[in-house]
Amino acid sequence: MKSFGFTLINLFVLGHLAVLSVSQDFDFFYFVQQWPGSYCDTKQSCCYPKTGKPAADFGIHGLWPNYKDGTYPSNCDSNNPFDQSKISDLTSSMQKNWPTLSCPSNSGLQFWTHEWDKHGTCSESQLDQHAYFQAALNLKRQVNLLQILKTAGIQPDGSSYKLNDIKEAIQKGVGYAPWIECNVDTSANSQLYQIYFCVDTSGSNLIECPVFPHGKCGSLIEFPSF
Repeated sequence: MKSFGFTLINLFVLGHLAVLSVSQDFDFFYFVQQWPGSYCDTKQSCCYPKTGKPAADFGIHGLWPNYKDGTYPSNCDSNNPFDQSKISDLTSSMQKNWPTLSCPSNSGLQFWTHEWDKHGTCSESQLDQHAYFQAALNLKRQVNLLQILKTAGIQPDGSSYKLNDIKEAIQKGVGYAPWIECNVDTSANSQLYQIYFCVDTSGSNLIECPVFPHGKCGSLIEFPSF
């Protein structure tokens, strides 16, 4: 009987550890900011959140755990779903810095729920829900992309700029090389869409990227207004 009980305990512990290992196993984060003008200037267009048109600034898309081989974990803990009450003190800051542009117009809760359930649950070994969203907000304050680009003479006015000039301006301003993601506008012109940085597993410190995502931009890309 003792042996049977011991075996059950072992199985429970091993099963619990197996679940934990899924959510704890990652090498770094991608911290991703998106330009709202490029999100909206596409065939699918966009909808402003119920709080009104966001500021003409880069907004947070997400903080995504990743592996050094280029793959990533996702949806790691269905037993810990997004809970708005756990981030109630951050809501105002998130509406400003992490706005939704999806249609139909909404409050942003669906966006944040998706980000936590798909990505945040995979960083539970380091960050609980509040700490996860707080970390992204802290990184946004640390990396003022729009000011960096404007200082380099790169303005969101619909003009086109060399991709290398954008990368060099950001690397000079932040100290780390970014990865640039482009999308296309309604006329199929390549435009500045999202900017990626790599962050250590604490969610606090920028690092050199072990690997960049796949994809490429044209050598000359638009920076649309918003």
